[in-house]
Formats: sequence, structure tokens, C-alpha cells
Amino acid sequence: MQDYLVNDYKVYVDVNEDHKADGTILPLSFVWEDGRRYTVDKIIDVRPAASLKAGGAGLRYTVLVRQKEAYMFLEEDHDVFRWFMERK
Repeated sequence: MQDYLVNDYKVYVDVNEDHKADGTILPLSFVWEDGRRYTVDKIIDVRPAASLKAGGAGLRYTVLVRQKEAYMFLEEDHDVFRWFMERK
């Protein structure tokens, strides 16, 4: 039987984030599943959106990391906030 919690496209990541006085949360860096840390060079866009590839929804941050565009999602489930990204 396949574990319904396993998702080949969703990767939960540890994120170093900045909390602004207005309530804005900005990701500064994240740790990928292999342990490597990546710096978010630029935040291009923030909007509520769903991940069609990995499932789940929340605030979708379009970020620039090492000259490549990526999505970071901040999802909320029963007052628990977690960051995830899509595996390529």
C-alpha cells in the first residue's frame, strides 16, 4: 500500500526568513533535501496560489536563486505554517 503522505514532487524545506513589522514574511535562504543551503537572491512575486505539480496551496513566492526562477510555497494547516518547494 502506498503512503498517501508521500509526494514525489513536494519537498518541505527549512527556511531562514525575515518578519517585517507589517506582517510580511520574506524567505532569505532555504536548505534543500540534500543539506545544501541556497540564498534567495530576489523575490519576484508573492501571491496566493496552488502548486499544480506538488499539490497544496498557500502563498507562492516566485524567487530567483542562482539565476534560476523557483517557487516557494508557505502553506498553513491548522495554524501550522510550513514551507515547501516543487521537486523538478
